[in-house]
Amino acid sequence: MNWDWKFAIDIFPEIFEAIWLVIAITFGAFLVALILGLGLTFARRTRFKPLSWLTSGCIEFVRSTPPLVQLFFVYFALPAIGISINKYAAGILTLGIHYSTYISEVYRSGIEAVPNGQWEAAKAMNFSKTQTWFRIILPQAIPPVIPMLGNYLLVLFKETPILMAIGIGEFLQKAQLIGSESFKYLEPITIVGLLFLLLSYPSALLMNKLEQRSKQAFSPKKKQRANKPFQARSEM
Repeated sequence: MNWDWKFAIDIFPEIFEAIWLVIAITFGAFLVALILGLGLTFARRTRFKPLSWLTSGCIEFVRSTPPLVQLFFVYFALPAIGISINKYAAGILTLGIHYSTYISEVYRSGIEAVPNGQWEAAKAMNFSKTQTWFRIILPQAIPPVIPMLGNYLLVLFKETPILMAIGIGEFLQKAQLIGSESFKYLEPITIVGLLFLLLSYPSALLMNKLEQRSKQAFSPKKKQRANKPFQARSEM
């Protein structure tokens, strides 16, 4: 099978127009994952053991099952019990829930890296739990893990082709439809691969630079200097 440049140029706009849908779904699912992941982190750290165990079990269950199976369950099985979700919401929720279990671990690693002195200083200043979390702990825990969060955003973006299974017109479904109509699959599938490469590779380079800057900004010496002002205030 020979490469047909004319055919590739003709079909490129049709495949490329799906880019905005893919980006919207990716960021929508990532937003769900960020919010739900933080909730899972809080639930897993709670002193109420039954909730902590239940959360840990749910996280392991979701991480141990394929996202495609979860997608089919949300879109095809939930309507059987009276919960109907349109395909776009089903795709966003499924990917968001699946990756929230991984992002919760990212949050956990950032929280555990916060020095114990910060917790003690907040307690000494009589901060409430909400103030402690949102004014002291999370502002210190999240910035160092931003590169890791960015990596999961890229992985989530590359998972969007599974949504063709429920009829969402993303890159791969467009290419498959073009191939079935023309009996030419080389050009459309290659274009899909190149589009993913062109979108993900520069983003991966950006994430690597952010990771390097994060390591420099949050090195042990700088972290100690950054923590000194708050510790000094807590000792006054």
